[in-house]
Amino acid sequence: MTPVGGHRRTVAAVLAGGSGSRLGGGRPKQLQQVAGRSLLEHAVAAFDNANEVDEVVVVMVADWLGVAADVLSRAGFGKVSAVLPGASTRSGSTATALAALGEGECNVLIHDAARPLVDHRIIRDCVRALDRYRAVLTAIPSPDTVVEVSDATLTSVPVRARSWLAQTPQGFHASTIRRAYELARGDRDFEATDDASVVLRYLPDVTVHVVVGSPRNLKVTVPDDLLLVRALLASATG
Repeated sequence: MTPVGGHRRTVAAVLAGGSGSRLGGGRPKQLQQVAGRSLLEHAVAAFDNANEVDEVVVVMVADWLGVAADVLSRAGFGKVSAVLPGASTRSGSTATALAALGEGECNVLIHDAARPLVDHRIIRDCVRALDRYRAVLTAIPSPDTVVEVSDATLTSVPVRARSWLAQTPQGFHASTIRRAYELARGDRDFEATDDASVVLRYLPDVTVHVVVGSPRNLKVTVPDDLLLVRALLASATG
């Protein structure tokens, strides 16, 4: 791996394009309220408050675009430059965010709005890592044994010491993630649930550096997750 250096503008792309149907509540989970703020506001605030981040773009489920733009405007986030309509897939929403960055080089941190408790240390470590690497994944060691299952049958048990759980943000030089997606679009079997895996598959010569995340940086998927986020926010302010 050849280190790469130089200061670059850093843009956070907060993806809120999913419907969040498993959470319920009649509105996208990104707009569910916790501790006086929507999940989207909590996530955006982390990047808006980080000195390492210069700009924030938000990709929101299209039917709620106006509501999200109003919520973020009233919150007064100074770094939010655009609120864009999301696509039907995660990779499509990533493509929307990348298109908004223009053609120049920059750092891009891609983050799920459903992870409202991302902290400054993680953001800082990702940005610093992009001084040396072209791709960065946030992850934590799995506290449990990970198993692979097919048709309700155990097929393999990966070595636990090498089993980590992926989180966001995931950071890239914009040119790197753009190139990975260009190659992916030529693959009829392409399917991605995160962005680092696209780099790993289509740009195998690019090192994906791992930044240690946090168990608090959880993803809100089901109602019990909201209860846990409320408890963690209460413990932080109590």
